[in-house]
Amino acid sequence: MQIAGANKLTRDLRIALVDRQEPASIQHPQLSPPANRVSTLTPASIQFLTDIGAWPNIAPPRSAPFSRMQVWDSTGSGFIQYNAATLSEVTMGHAAENGVIQYALMQRLRPNVHNMWPASVKALELPAFSPGQQSGTMQSSNAFASLQLEGGSTIKAKLVVGSDGGNSKVRQMAQLRTVSWSYKQRGLVATVATANPNTSALQVFLPNGPLALLPVRDGFSNIVWSTTPAQAAELEAMTPTNFVTAVNMALSGGPRPTSVLGGITGARASSAHFEDPPLVTKAVGQPPKSFPLVLCHAGRYVRPRLALIGDAAHTVHPLAGQGVNLGFGDVKALVDAIAHATETGMDIGSMTLLEEEYERPRQQANISMTAALDGLKRVFEPQTGLTARMRSIGLGLLNDVPFAKDKIMQYAMGK
Repeated sequence: MQIAGANKLTRDLRIALVDRQEPASIQHPQLSPPANRVSTLTPASIQFLTDIGAWPNIAPPRSAPFSRMQVWDSTGSGFIQYNAATLSEVTMGHAAENGVIQYALMQRLRPNVHNMWPASVKALELPAFSPGQQSGTMQSSNAFASLQLEGGSTIKAKLVVGSDGGNSKVRQMAQLRTVSWSYKQRGLVATVATANPNTSALQVFLPNGPLALLPVRDGFSNIVWSTTPAQAAELEAMTPTNFVTAVNMALSGGPRPTSVLGGITGARASSAHFEDPPLVTKAVGQPPKSFPLVLCHAGRYVRPRLALIGDAAHTVHPLAGQGVNLGFGDVKALVDAIAHATETGMDIGSMTLLEEEYERPRQQANISMTAALDGLKRVFEPQTGLTARMRSIGLGLLNDVPFAKDKIMQYAMGK
């Protein structure tokens, strides 16, 4: 709810921001080299951040734009490229450190926001709710939510927003069920220097999972490598020199992809040529660190006086960098719903409002993206046999069909 004050209809709401630890970087976190944890921001997210006044503290040189994306299969010859210029756009997105994004949002906090940290939620009490009830009869309008904090303090609220991550304590206390499974993988992140500045978002699908190389500020690049727990442990234990060798082998160790399918499809032959990844020369900054990869989706995002947003509602595979963008989509929809309630005199914690204005549209968008990412991950799992061969051919075919490529790119960019 950091941004509620950016809307003239919500700027007078009294907001308590509760976190178990003080945000790490109240001072500007732009150190050199960049931190390992990075997010890819789509044009839709950038527009939202611009609207709330946060983008100036994230825009270059604090982040790095990219206008091209290239994806290829390490075991075959197929690849696909996307270029923002084909949609008359300047960029496909920007990569920014999570700390930079957090700092920019913190600068937009208004006086109506009361920061409470460090503070932990001990108990959550919500109005009585039965799934069988009609929306309009689910709650009394004067029954507030109650948050009990460690130490004895209590907060009464018209609306509690759970934005406390994939292991959301708020979601558990609200008894909102989830569908989830482990990918039995870990995502390893690191910052590297390259021989030549990297200006494209690159991703190669390896036998154990995808490796992405993203441009970040000051000419550095960020690595997100999804792999087995065993390989992740090996990579974390490597010397910096051996880690660089492993990254270069992963990026350039397979057959060099080619684009030869224009004549087969009868479509316009692709003018794209495979872009060789830049040579990684050095691991810099924080040591490589990995985290478990899971899919998790809450069956419900709302209860009377409660809404889940971001990873508290849905966690996706990082292979397309969409997690943070789905979260910003949630925030925008929820703020719009609150603004609508304020303008029309509705209760901001009304189940009817939260269902119709927030949960329903966001579940549709989030489930679609979650299914797409999970399907893409599974398509690239088989490394031998007919499936692998057809996958490689499919990438090449798709690269020669501009209409299909443009549709995929528009979807990924939040358009």
